[in-house]
Amino acid sequence: MAIIDSQVHAYEANTPKRPWHSVPNWPAHVTGDEMVAAMDKVGVDGAIFISAFSMYRYDASYAVEVQRAHPGRFAIVKPVDPEDPAVGDVIAEWKRTPGAVGVRIMLTKEPGRDRDPNHPGLNRIAREAAKHDLPVNILFWGNLDAGTTLIDRNPDTRFIIDHLAIQQPRTLPPPQQPWADLPKVLDLAKRKNLVMKVSGACTLSREPYPFPDIWDPLARVFDAWGFERCLWGTDWTRAYAVVNYEQAVEPFRNTDRLSDSERAMLMGGACAKAYRWSPKV
Repeated sequence: MAIIDSQVHAYEANTPKRPWHSVPNWPAHVTGDEMVAAMDKVGVDGAIFISAFSMYRYDASYAVEVQRAHPGRFAIVKPVDPEDPAVGDVIAEWKRTPGAVGVRIMLTKEPGRDRDPNHPGLNRIAREAAKHDLPVNILFWGNLDAGTTLIDRNPDTRFIIDHLAIQQPRTLPPPQQPWADLPKVLDLAKRKNLVMKVSGACTLSREPYPFPDIWDPLARVFDAWGFERCLWGTDWTRAYAVVNYEQAVEPFRNTDRLSDSERAMLMGGACAKAYRWSPKV
């Protein structure tokens, strides 16, 4: 079984060569080489490397460098700008980039990301991505109604939903009702052009490692979506202040709540299908 992490963020230290746009509560650096070492330590074969919007905005040049250095270990996803009238050309060029497997948009209630779901740039991205057969990774936690509106306007686009569509904490403690949006998440499963990243799930636990309280709500997700549409992931390093990399991997590898075939699909098979990419170790 190939284990594929559906979402990781690697990045260089903050230097004038490639300055960060903002400084999140992450380690000073987790380079591509360091990310590979972390994956090797726990037996993760490959990962979908999402260029970190917090640091690099729409510049995915570091992700391209890392993929070039580790082509068998990473596929790459680039955030694209709804305000860019030439975003269609950007997507076409990205499609030609070695290792590129998707683009990303954000539709949350945070500054700079809180857009009307009818924004023409968002719909342009959805159309252009479909034209070039690239899935759109979409983050809309805390704003599910807006995300659903955009999805329903673009039924021919393949969407990969980030982080269970459930707002996840960047620091402890987790919210009192971390799964409050679960009914809306389950309802989304009716739409056949969607798959769900079960990424960062351990950060929603209100119990210590190995986070046993995540399994009952996740069972409802698996029942609604099916394992072939659920992509396990760590969301490391965004989850750094809550769980370390090993803690985000081992609960899924060792739980008795998954059969071997379910684990194989959740921790690799569904991701390979959604992104049409598999690692070569």
